[in-house]
This record gives sequence, C-alpha cells and structure tokens, in this order.
Amino acid sequence: MNGLKKGIRKVEIALKWDPSPAGQPPSDLDVVAATYLASDPYGDPAYVVHFDSRSPDGTIYLNRDSKDGQGFGWDEVMTVELDRLDARYARVVVGVVIQQRSEQRTFVSVINPALRIREGYAALAEDNFGDVLGSTAATVAEFVREGSGTWDFQPGIHGFEDDPATFTAIMGRARRP
Repeated sequence: MNGLKKGIRKVEIALKWDPSPAGQPPSDLDVVAATYLASDPYGDPAYVVHFDSRSPDGTIYLNRDSKDGQGFGWDEVMTVELDRLDARYARVVVGVVIQQRSEQRTFVSVINPALRIREGYAALAEDNFGDVLGSTAATVAEFVREGSGTWDFQPGIHGFEDDPATFTAIMGRARRP
C-alpha cells in the first residue's frame, strides 16, 4: 500500500492575534517560509518567503498580511503548494516572527496569538505559542520530502530570540538535542 501514499500536498498556515490596547504600539506577527535544497537540507535557505515576497515559482505565497491584528478571523495566511515545488528542494521550514519596533516584543506581549496549520479542511496543528512565550520568533512546522517524492509534516514549535533577519537565516539549521 505504500505506493498509494499521497503525502502532504498543499497547506495553509494561518495566524491570528488581538490588537494591542489603545495607546500601545501594534503587534505585528509575520509568517515566513524557507526552502532548502536536497544537496544541502540544513544549510542556508535557497530562498525565504515573507510579507514582501513570494517564491520565484509561485508555490509559496502570502494570502493575507496584517500589521496590527485588527479584523475578523485569521490575520495572516500563507499557502505552500508542496506538490508543485521543484524536486531540487527537500525541506520547507515555516516560522513566525514578531516585528521589532520601538521595544522588544516576545509572544508573551502579544494578546491571544493563535496558529493553525491545515491541509484542506484537516487541521495538522494548532497552537497558542504558550511554550515559547519569551521568544521573539519560532519555527512552527517542517515539511520534508521523502525518498518517494511525497512530503511529510513534522510539527513542533521551537522558540528563537533573534531579530527577523537573523531568524530567517538560521531557522532551518539542525537543532541540538
């Protein structure tokens, strides 16, 4: 039956949070995705997709971008079409970064943050960043291409205490136990 395994094909990563109280600077969370080549799956990212960009082939794109958490429903939404991603890519790591403005922000200072990762209508993961409250950024998912060419989802929230540029450069490196 292994030949019938479809793997993960197309996922949606969604964030939401409540606006900051009146008089406070807005909280701005961003979804970022980094792709890694099969020849160097834990090296530097081949490219990174964030609020001002999309993948060169259009397989990773931001559907919705919020700078303050205002509005109804999910504030930030990214789609990753793994089934269309070129065979030279072996990993896609997805993260969430808090934009740092006048003062350093961590997840503890963001009101009601929430994460949902789904394929179609099936939820693959949901979280509230409760395990990384002191972090300024976090990886939230890893997708790995199997030998058969199908994609596998590896959940897990891992916190970082880096600025957005440093985070996107190191988010896909191998973690030490």
